[in-house]
Amino acid sequence: MNYSVIEKFVSIDGEGPSAGELAIFIRFLGCDLRCSWCDTTYSWNGEVTAELMTAVEIYDFIKESGVYNVTLTGGEPLIQKAIGDLIEFLVRDENFIIRIETHGGVDIAPFKKRFVNHGSRVQFVVDFKLPMSDMMDQMCVSNLTAVTSDDTYKFVIASALDLQMAIDIVVQADLTNRCRVYFSPVVDLIDPRVIVDAMVENKLNGVRLQLQLHKYIWPKEMRGV
Repeated sequence: MNYSVIEKFVSIDGEGPSAGELAIFIRFLGCDLRCSWCDTTYSWNGEVTAELMTAVEIYDFIKESGVYNVTLTGGEPLIQKAIGDLIEFLVRDENFIIRIETHGGVDIAPFKKRFVNHGSRVQFVVDFKLPMSDMMDQMCVSNLTAVTSDDTYKFVIASALDLQMAIDIVVQADLTNRCRVYFSPVVDLIDPRVIVDAMVENKLNGVRLQLQLHKYIWPKEMRGV
């Protein structure tokens, strides 16, 4: 089985539970959503030619890096054919922590069931697309109850409406008692201080404000970082 990979690199993790730590990224071709603020359009618009890699080749690249935080991203990794087989292959190496960054429109429950015996070494970082993304109607809402304590829910916030919607979802789903929760501003569209003020006002214990570290270190349009 060949997987279509458009980027593979080692950097720091710019966001999520391992932010600031070394991580190795495998970025797959293709996405079935079209978020208004997408910052990786090159993963689906034909701008980049994919490299076909087998599971063994992907594993060897990761292993040779000496890095154990492994991020599978896109595009959308969970729509890749036989992605579960790849995860199964990689997680056999007990040194790896596998994090799957998913856009939130794919049901993660079957994957959670498949990898339940691997404990905290297979983790899901799940987006919830809010109104400004234009993709909110594509969200798999059952993911809100499928996540567990090793997983992360990320709300990318671009407006006051997004912010209020995120707060409502977190409270109604009791999400901070299910998993990690991050509020991530689109900094060109909303001041992070507005989010902090709302967190204070709503007593959002367990919610973390997240700024994308890599965009403060390198130009935001730079790839492979």
